[in-house]
Formats: sequence, structure tokens, C-alpha cells
Amino acid sequence: MKVDLSSVIKVTGAEVKLSSTVGFGDAEFLGETYRFIEPLKVEGRVYNNGQSLTLEANVSGRMVTECARCLDEVEADVEFSVHELLSQREEGADEDEDIILFDGYEIELDDIIADHFLMNISGRYLCSDDCKGLCPVCGQNLNHGECDCDNEYIDPRWQALADIMNQTKE
Repeated sequence: MKVDLSSVIKVTGAEVKLSSTVGFGDAEFLGETYRFIEPLKVEGRVYNNGQSLTLEANVSGRMVTECARCLDEVEADVEFSVHELLSQREEGADEDEDIILFDGYEIELDDIIADHFLMNISGRYLCSDDCKGLCPVCGQNLNHGECDCDNEYIDPRWQALADIMNQTKE
């Protein structure tokens, strides 16, 4: 989403309204894949605050990812705010890591929105609060039915403790 900022760069208090959509392909982050059902809606503005430009926007949409317990698909709302300082890149000027620099009179907002999406996603999405997850032995999705595995399964990392507990019972 390119935004023409030529009308606000030199005029303190001037603003450009934003009302558009940003389309992304699948986003992968920390081993998870996020697929957008529709382009993300962006509503906001860029205004000249007298020292730099300020980007304020609200972003919303829907995505699909995997349930953290059972790996079924989960639809989730996407909603976050973007607040960034923008400045036209000037030769010889010191760069400030808190300000996003752009060349010319246009700025591409896709990367800024993608970065904010990644900063705002939840680490875990569940298909339901009472999701039963997967059987640790056979991998059966326990939401779709029980499996024939022994319910007394003990994680091998805890087997030594279970052996000690059994010895004390005898």
C-alpha cells in the first residue's frame, strides 16, 4: 500500500487519511503459519506533527492458523494498532532507530503493517478452550474420538520418577 505524502511533508498539521486494504500471502513466524482469509483493512492517517510525520492506523481482518493443541485449523480475528514516526531520508542526517525513513514523497506501508502483525499475534490459538489435543502415543485427535492407547502412558522423561513411586507403594 503506497501512500503519497507530498501534501503533508512541508505543512505542519496537514494529514493524509488512510482507508485501504493490504493483501499478504501466508506469513510464517516461529514455526507457525498464518493465512489471511481476506486482505487486512487499514484505517488511519499520516499527519505532520511539526518535527516528523506520524502514522496512526488500526488494522483488522481474519486469518487461519493451527490449533496449538490438536493442529486443526482455527479462524481468528486480527486487530492491532500501528503508531510510527516517519521521516523523509536526508543525506548526511543522523539516523534514528525510532523513526522509519523513506525516500521521495511516497512510503510503502506493507512492511510496516507486516512487522506490526508479527509483534501482535498471540503465541497460541486454540480451536476451543476445552480442546483435548492429540494422543501423545498415536497422535489421534482426541476431539474427534478416543483412541485405543493405554491411558496410563507416562512420558519417558518422567518414567524414572514413576518407577520410584511404584517402588515406594510396594
